[in-house]
Amino acid sequence: MQDASAAIPARLLEAGPDQQVLDLCAAPGGKTLQLAATGASVTALDRSAGRLKRLAANLERMGLKAATVTANAVDWTAPDLFDAVLLDAPCSATGTFRRHPDVLWAARPADIASLSETQARLLDATAPRVAPQGRLVYCVCSLEPEEGEAQVAGFLARHPGFVLEPIAPGEGGAPADSVRPDGTLRILPFHSPGGTDGFYVARFLRQS
Repeated sequence: MQDASAAIPARLLEAGPDQQVLDLCAAPGGKTLQLAATGASVTALDRSAGRLKRLAANLERMGLKAATVTANAVDWTAPDLFDAVLLDAPCSATGTFRRHPDVLWAARPADIASLSETQARLLDATAPRVAPQGRLVYCVCSLEPEEGEAQVAGFLARHPGFVLEPIAPGEGGAPADSVRPDGTLRILPFHSPGGTDGFYVARFLRQS
């Protein structure tokens, strides 16, 4: 079961048959199932073997297929380049406070700084795995700019072969009010009737 906001990033990859797709930090697998349902050849990677067992069980239950890899995403050596990569990075989860109000009390400034470093390392490790003209979607269920807008600015500065591919209002089910001027998404809980999780989503295109 996914929140409505959590279902948007996988749709923005526009994956389909004959595409090689990588889902990083994939467990428990909601986004993996979305991607596998498109007919794409999906590789789901997570460092937790236990969580990947749950992902595999969900795939079997739904009659879907994906390759699973237990590895640290930063250290993993990819056998091939991928047409589309989804990085749902570890984050403070402050965007989920509507359902989990305790996260606002648990998140500390030091945690945000540490998670931001992890996100940057993951983005840097992910970039070489994207094929030319391939897409990379980065997302976090966080309201913190250090984990969203700042990550995008830093990534583009370090990887000039990538550009932002703007997300259109309503694309992938994103609320129109969530689209920022640069074409990224800053989804806030009040952007959807009845509420939704806060998310930040950016889509990149690898030009070279």
